[in-house]
Amino acid sequence: MAKLRKFCAYRRLERPYTRVSKYRNQSFVRAKPNNKIVRYNMGDSKRDFSVKLSLISKGDLNIRHNAIESARLVTNKMLEEAAGKGNYYLHIKLYPHHILRENPLASGAGADRMSTGMKKSFGKSIGRAARVKKGQVIFELNIDKDHMKLARTALKRAYSKLPGSCSISVEE
Repeated sequence: MAKLRKFCAYRRLERPYTRVSKYRNQSFVRAKPNNKIVRYNMGDSKRDFSVKLSLISKGDLNIRHNAIESARLVTNKMLEEAAGKGNYYLHIKLYPHHILRENPLASGAGADRMSTGMKKSFGKSIGRAARVKKGQVIFELNIDKDHMKLARTALKRAYSKLPGSCSISVEE
């Protein structure tokens, strides 16, 4: 299995050359990788909760889909075990539209015959990312007031899985 490229290559927000057209020759991206995020809504969506917590980004950056999924897994598991399935509502507010690309350069013996160098350097798609602006909500968690401490801890665990810095805001 191929190793993940370091995230510092994709951290900054740049112009997205990810045009997908219904005409194959006008489409920049030949293949779209599968989205690893399984669910965007967890818990009880129909119930009214007294407290709303939000995980907010402090800067502009890309967040990879596997980072969002790992943060979702940690948060959802903690809330499900401690509060119960129907006592919270967790919503992921991001969708990874941006397609990350890599132009792999071959090295070693015979690499000059296989590699195109920078001649056709658009790159192959290797993953997806969500483009996040400063002040944008990443996760939204609705919960009762008696589980407030648990909710903060769960969002702190999600924050540790994500790149960049985030803050937690509370609304009652």
